Amino acid sequence: MKQLEALAREAQSFSGSGPAMTEQTIQWHGSKPQSAALTDNEAEVARVMQICNACRYCEGFCAVFPAMTRRLEFGKADINYLANLCHNCGACLHACQYAPPHEFAVNVPQAMARVRMQTYTDYAWPAALGSLYKRNGLALSLATAAGLALFLVLAVLTGGGLFHEPMAGNFYAVFPHNTLALLFGAVFGLAMLALAVGVTRFWRDVSPGAASGAAVTEAAHDALRLRYLDGGHGKGCNNADDAFTLWRRRFHHFTFYGFMLCFAATCVATLYHYLLGWQAPYPLLSAPVLLGTAGGIGLLIGPAGLLWLNLKRHPLQGDAAQKPMDRGFIALLFLTSATGLALLAGRDGGAMALLLAIHLGVVMALFLTLPYGKFAHGIYRSAALLKWAIEKRQPNKLQLGSD
Repeated sequence: MKQLEALAREAQSFSGSGPAMTEQTIQWHGSKPQSAALTDNEAEVARVMQICNACRYCEGFCAVFPAMTRRLEFGKADINYLANLCHNCGACLHACQYAPPHEFAVNVPQAMARVRMQTYTDYAWPAALGSLYKRNGLALSLATAAGLALFLVLAVLTGGGLFHEPMAGNFYAVFPHNTLALLFGAVFGLAMLALAVGVTRFWRDVSPGAASGAAVTEAAHDALRLRYLDGGHGKGCNNADDAFTLWRRRFHHFTFYGFMLCFAATCVATLYHYLLGWQAPYPLLSAPVLLGTAGGIGLLIGPAGLLWLNLKRHPLQGDAAQKPMDRGFIALLFLTSATGLALLAGRDGGAMALLLAIHLGVVMALFLTLPYGKFAHGIYRSAALLKWAIEKRQPNKLQLGSD
């Protein structure tokens, strides 16, 4: 144990005696420039990883630690990769003998969370909008949704009134189909383009190598199952204390698959409209309505549960500065589902136009904030999982730890 502590103290000297870091120069790996200044947050991750490399106690918890053992130094690209590979399950924090209040103050989840935010900002496209990640909080999300909903409500009001004779669920009598398709399709397309450009830049910098079919399959499997939210032992994450819980994983599943079911409902309705010539509204037992209803229920349960866990989470788990962004995204997902289900329930009534305007305003707010909010973590984390699936199939030249 004394020898281990000596190694850890040597790692501690890598960047000073405490968490407060200064910018320093460190080599990149591969074909990157030979010097790149680390920010304070990146230097803290490098310091922590050096200490963890001397200990290795948490090596079996998740993919971060075996990926760590393949490196002796941690350049900017390595740090960004490891930060996005971390799922913030919290297991390593409660297992670590060097965690606060120890003088080494090793806090892997918090250090990684701060770098993840920086990653989204640095790789954002257009670059000038990267600062929106830091401003995209709960108040901004709700204000954007309320403003857009109010605008559409006023549009409905000037076009004939908020209350009307029942229209049998004919939304296009309120807003023309082509107008909605063009407006929402353009905003969603731009959001996906911004995310794609950002993650492509990230992918090039981390230099993953060629992806085999097996690596792609494994990465997709791990991402869809949220494998690394089980704490490395199947019992789940740590949230408020050192007790394990699977609820974070379950609520993530409700949220993700609820979102995907709603997206599938939109895709099926698009095929009905353009390919088969079937016009909305669709019957309650049709595929678009059933998929949308199931997805909407998932997007009520998942975000509500994630908000509950977020409010209870221990302050050492993650970065407190990111909580407004997390809660803003959660709130928009929940409101999208709640207003959508309310619209489904009231589509044959006289307030359908009002319900439609409110729902569309919330959906538009969600689309507008997608590229510069919490949604990005799923995209970058999936890319990091794919890099790990590729990397683990390559020879480990260091031979310092298990894969």
